[in-house]
Amino acid sequence: MAPTDEKTIRINRAPVLTLWAAIVAERLGHPPDTALSLGSHVAGTAARAKARRLGLDEVSAREEPRAASVAEERQRLLGREIAVTRDDGGMLMADAGDGRPVPAEPARAYLARAFGPRLAEARGAMEALAAGFSPEELNRIGFRLYEAFRPEVPPDIKGWGAKGSLDLQKIRSAGEQTP
Repeated sequence: MAPTDEKTIRINRAPVLTLWAAIVAERLGHPPDTALSLGSHVAGTAARAKARRLGLDEVSAREEPRAASVAEERQRLLGREIAVTRDDGGMLMADAGDGRPVPAEPARAYLARAFGPRLAEARGAMEALAAGFSPEELNRIGFRLYEAFRPEVPPDIKGWGAKGSLDLQKIRSAGEQTP
C-alpha cells in the first residue's frame, strides 16, 4: 500500500463509486447504514451495466426489468431510482430485488479492504467536495462529479476491474470543474 503522504490511491472504480454514493446519500439525510446500502446498490447496477456494455455479461432472467417490484417505495440517488425496503429493525435499505434489504456491513467491509488505511483520507476528500453543494444539487450533479475524479482505467475489456489512480486533489477540485 502506498504511504499516506502520497496524493493518489491505487484502486478500481467500484469501491470509489460505492463510497461516493454513500456520502451523497448521507448528505441527503440518510443514516450511515442506509447510505452504504444505497451506495452499494448504485455501484452494483453501474458495474452490471458496464459488463453488459462490454459484452461480459448478458441480461439474465433475474436481472430483466420486473413488471412490479416487491418494494413500492423508491429513493433517487445519483440519477438512479432505487427500490427500498426496511430491515428487521425498520431501517430503510436498498431492496435486493426480492423484498430483502441490501445489508450495509458487506459494503463497509468491502470499502475497508479496497481503500485499506487510506479510507478515512478518501472519505474526507469526498466529504469536503460534497459539502460544497446543497444536498439536492449534489444529488443532481453527483454522478458528473464522480466522473470528474474517478480513477482512470483502460476503457476496453482488459480494463475491467483494473486499478487506476484515485487522485485526492482531483476529488477536492472536482466541484470547480463541474457545472
